[in-house]
Amino acid sequence: MNSHGVVLNGEMKKEFYADFLKLYVFLVLQNVITTSVALADNIMLGTYSEVSLSGVTIINQIQFVFQQLILALSDGVVIFGSRYWGSGKTEPIAEISSVALKTALGIAALLFTAVSFFPMQVTGLFTTNAGIISEGADYLKIIRFTYFFFAVTQILLATLRSEEIVSIALKLSVMALLVNCMINYVLIFGHFGAPEMGVTGAAIGTLIARMLETLVLILYIVNHNSHLKISLHVLLTGGKEFAGAYFIKVFPLLINAGLWGMNIAFQTGILGHMGSTAIAANSAASTLFLMVKSMAVGAAAAASVMIGKEIGKGDRGDVKAVAGNLQKIFVVIGLVSGVLLFFLRIPVLGIYRLSPETIRMADHFLIILSVVDVGMSYQMPTNSGIVKGGGNTSFVAKVDLISIWVIVIPLSLFMAFVVKASPEAVVCCLNADQIFKCIPAFLEVHYGNWVRVLVKEDK
Repeated sequence: MNSHGVVLNGEMKKEFYADFLKLYVFLVLQNVITTSVALADNIMLGTYSEVSLSGVTIINQIQFVFQQLILALSDGVVIFGSRYWGSGKTEPIAEISSVALKTALGIAALLFTAVSFFPMQVTGLFTTNAGIISEGADYLKIIRFTYFFFAVTQILLATLRSEEIVSIALKLSVMALLVNCMINYVLIFGHFGAPEMGVTGAAIGTLIARMLETLVLILYIVNHNSHLKISLHVLLTGGKEFAGAYFIKVFPLLINAGLWGMNIAFQTGILGHMGSTAIAANSAASTLFLMVKSMAVGAAAAASVMIGKEIGKGDRGDVKAVAGNLQKIFVVIGLVSGVLLFFLRIPVLGIYRLSPETIRMADHFLIILSVVDVGMSYQMPTNSGIVKGGGNTSFVAKVDLISIWVIVIPLSLFMAFVVKASPEAVVCCLNADQIFKCIPAFLEVHYGNWVRVLVKEDK
């Protein structure tokens, strides 16, 4: 950065791009592998029984909302932790993580209790089909135990990510994929003399994978504690003095995460009422879109760490310069991922054994989503990476809530049930926010007050 604080100099730019690329590659690969775990489950259960797949899909709607809440708590850890990391202090990071960990375990306990006492009722919220409800309830009996392990793992990984340690997350994801797939293959179908357990076997595979993730991660932290300074004792007992500041910033994220989870279920319901062809086409298109979307998700996660670290160093000029460089990267990522999605759609759809009408509709969906992906790859990392990483969590929550519940959902309902528009037109409406949210994202970063004081080390 020069003396006027306008741009990073050549040497600093090289270091910046190297640091970002290291974080980005690991986070994208981790997200791709995590998505592959869900894809593998769906393929295996889809081969086993359509009713079983439907039952698990319903339970996954519940888990999606839960996971969004835990990821919101994790984002809070990164927002605070990366600043302490940038200021050269690691001890407070464990204190912040302690608050997040206790909250995450509390949410896991509440959900565990609810689904334990009312498994059939919870499953029945999404369907009236007795067979699907039964399969979903069987899956839920086992999968409910994963909530605790998922909560612990995600908070600890966020703690490490705030210190730019991301390779362990990728390794854990690879391990989870391999373990889950192997156990599923054996227990779902009853191979190698094992009992044929269907959805119960799939749940056991996921539970064992989650348990191993948590165990390996804790062992990693214990063995590297002299460097990380993440005391398990502090994680379990500390955090009181940081709780107030943490919850002030995280509360908007929690509200937004819960409503976002509901929004995804709502959007699925809108397309679901437009016929079986639209459902199947959306399922096929969404799988590929989620894989490519990992490029934007990884950019947002890496940007949040980079911004928090720069703020922690104390030079606001460098923060603005880094934000400018990041936005240029986001535009490039958007163009690359949009083109990639457009050209991958034909060979990937060729794998599916679907009717010509369904393939045609899925192809149209993916053409729309390839355009959507360009805007999403800019606005998501800008809002969820730069602005959220800067501490202005309320702005991100307001933009999402207004966009989704005031514009997208009402417009989509109107187009689907009043205008009786085509599924393609409804998909355009459902994803329109990914384009127009680019405008408030750009304005906030360039003209807004998004760098907020969170900790006393901030200047």
